[in-house]
Amino acid sequence: ERKIAMNRLAIVFWSGTGNTEQMAECIAQGAREAGAQVELLGPEAFSAGRLGEFDVVAFGCPAMGAEQLEEDSFEPMFSALEDSLAGKKIALFGSFGWGDGEWMRTWSARCREKKADLYDPDGLMAKEIPNAEAREACHDLGRSLASW
Repeated sequence: ERKIAMNRLAIVFWSGTGNTEQMAECIAQGAREAGAQVELLGPEAFSAGRLGEFDVVAFGCPAMGAEQLEEDSFEPMFSALEDSLAGKKIALFGSFGWGDGEWMRTWSARCREKKADLYDPDGLMAKEIPNAEAREACHDLGRSLASW
């Protein structure tokens, strides 16, 4: 029987209240169950130089302020590697408490502009604390990314 090589997946995220962290952990769980090698990293531990170490990178950040990425650590890290995203397989996720997901649409557009290979242009969003449905969607995303 043929063994399918599973992906090395980095889940790079920032979480303020723990909601996006819960999402990251569910994605990691799904990916590990499907056989991927997973590393959970904070923005300070990731850079453009590390993109090549992974087959897929899932970036997670909640909506902050006027629907933007967290600006002290996540945004600077993401801005610095944005120009290296061409052809890279990436997924986006995060939680939000208000608004309609504008931060995710903006973020997704930035990635498409840089010619990233985006798993889902809509990203994966959870409102507030991820409920059972959101956690299941995170598991599913992880399973999918494991063999994408």
